Amino acid sequence: MTPKEIRNEKLGTKLVKNLQRRNFNAFYCSNSQQAIEKVMQLMPESSSVTWGGTMTLRDMGLIQALYDSNIYELLDRDKAPDRDAVNEIYRRTFSADFFLSSANAISEDGVIVNIDGNGNRVAAITFGPKSVIIACGMNKVVRSVQDAETRARTIAAPINAQRFDLTTPCVTTGRCSDCKNTQSICSVISRIRLSKPTGRIKVVLIGENLGF
Repeated sequence: MTPKEIRNEKLGTKLVKNLQRRNFNAFYCSNSQQAIEKVMQLMPESSSVTWGGTMTLRDMGLIQALYDSNIYELLDRDKAPDRDAVNEIYRRTFSADFFLSSANAISEDGVIVNIDGNGNRVAAITFGPKSVIIACGMNKVVRSVQDAETRARTIAAPINAQRFDLTTPCVTTGRCSDCKNTQSICSVISRIRLSKPTGRIKVVLIGENLGF
């Protein structure tokens, strides 16, 4: 193992325990392939599965693996033909068996922080789907909750704003300006400090750099 892999495993193992103390089901996987296998083990065949906007799930190959398996009912907004169909998937999300997402940051003591433009992703994580699975690279683990919010605002949000080609100040400057722009993707910031009911939210930590 490389020094980075050793560090990730040690920190990831500790974080799993901290997440479990907060009533999350939590697992550490050393790489994306192991994480894909773990996520699919958690979801019974024929489950309805959907996900929020996330590069992590695509980068790790999970979305393609779900399609290749051909054993789930997939609700994929990217396949929707128009905005009405997208909105229908948003509504169906809340009754899905599983909602998949990543996190913008997780503090070392197990608080999950997400930032959202429309709020649909954080709403689904906090309430609605029967189970939530959060897959997160160890690059998103930071020391404190404050550091997690800072990471979400100053790293994840500006990069995603660039990806969506928005008109927010961070697209021009590369840094957060705490803007009130109508295209801001920092409308809703969520801290999840406990999973309620116990075990509803499952966290799969991955010993790789994934997503933003």
